[in-house]
Amino acid sequence: MSGNESYPPPGSEPGGPPPPGWAPAPAVAPQTWAPPPAPGPSWAPQPGMLGAAHKPGALPLRPLALGDIYDAAFKIIRFNPKATVGSAVLVAVVAMAIPVVVTALLTVLLDLSLDQSGDDLSTAEQLGYAGSGASLVLGSLLQSIGLILVTGMIAHVAAAAAIGRRLSLGEAWTATRGSRWRLVGLTLLLALMLIAIVLVYVVAWVLVIALLPTWAVVVFGIVSVPAVAVLLVWFWIRVYYLPVPALMIERIGVTAAIGRGFRLTRKQFWRTFGIALLTFVVGAVAGGMLSAPFSIAAQIVPLALESSRYAVLIGVVLAAVGTVVQTAFVAPFTAAVTTLQYLDQRMRKEAYDVELMAQAGITAS
Repeated sequence: MSGNESYPPPGSEPGGPPPPGWAPAPAVAPQTWAPPPAPGPSWAPQPGMLGAAHKPGALPLRPLALGDIYDAAFKIIRFNPKATVGSAVLVAVVAMAIPVVVTALLTVLLDLSLDQSGDDLSTAEQLGYAGSGASLVLGSLLQSIGLILVTGMIAHVAAAAAIGRRLSLGEAWTATRGSRWRLVGLTLLLALMLIAIVLVYVVAWVLVIALLPTWAVVVFGIVSVPAVAVLLVWFWIRVYYLPVPALMIERIGVTAAIGRGFRLTRKQFWRTFGIALLTFVVGAVAGGMLSAPFSIAAQIVPLALESSRYAVLIGVVLAAVGTVVQTAFVAPFTAAVTTLQYLDQRMRKEAYDVELMAQAGITAS
């Protein structure tokens, strides 16, 4: 698709202004259908077009249903492939190049074939296997850090798509200027908060096991496990879920972004949780299906070539390719859906759709 194309004009999709020559649908018998009130004096929606709204870009400027959110997410990826899929793939390729390069160097210097027994391995060869595994962990860690910035870029891409603008990869990166370190700080703070919750629970278990009788330990487990699970779900939605788009789009501080996410999900917990959980499942299933051929090959091919010194390298390359393919879909999709939920909550609670219409140059009739 040409990079100069734009989102389909409002008149080309349901929900936009009527094309020239448009005539109202024939009246329906009152006993079978009562026409909804017209949204304005300019035109009235036909049957089946309830909830029609201005749609200058990827989403209608009104509170969004689940179908609206998913449809807009795929449109954002389709019409901004370089700034969404391209940025995620770039980060994944750079991160996964580290274990591939390290393993390739170790393969040249050492014998990393899989048919050796543990007793036959020299110290250098043992270090070689350890180095290859450590480089894969390091690559995954760097990818996670890079995807934080990708999430921030996609937040700007989705916000621009709402008013019909398309951001290139360079424009999306420029839009994050001034917020990148705050984004990293926000991610670290949220991670530390999550770790603190887990550590407190682990310490509680240690104390209970050390100080209480067996029956009390069993009761504590029965009560505490579901309670902590509920707490973690609550933390995910109320604290963890929406601060990133709030920080990037509103350009506020770390603690203010957490507060914004908390307020936007107030009285919207179950709706936000349902969409977030479904998105997680869709991403996990689709990502697993995309990466499965490479993951399976990464397990089978090295064993078939265990006598070859390149067996470990081949396994690492296949695992890296699978990670890149999975990231190409999961990261843009989940980031776009999260930002769209943020926009949806603002339209529901703050009439943000009016501000978006003004940004798009639409005047209310």
